[in-house]
Amino acid sequence: MLIIFGAAAGFLATRIMDLRTDVPTTIAIGVAGALIGGFVLRSIAMLGGMAFGFVGAVVGAMFLIWVWQWYSGRRK
Repeated sequence: MLIIFGAAAGFLATRIMDLRTDVPTTIAIGVAGALIGGFVLRSIAMLGGMAFGFVGAVVGAMFLIWVWQWYSGRRK
């Protein structure tokens, strides 16, 4: 699958960038681009995931404080 996706990605990338290469070079460009792009996107998603996790933790803590204040206010 990597070779098929690499060939397609390499073909599109070389045409968009107006670069004429032979088929093995096009496939190599596509495969290398897929590896680099996949690494970059996974890194961004991981960092975004950690940031979203932090935001979720803050929202969860705020909710817990609200419930605690509401409950303790009702008991007095």
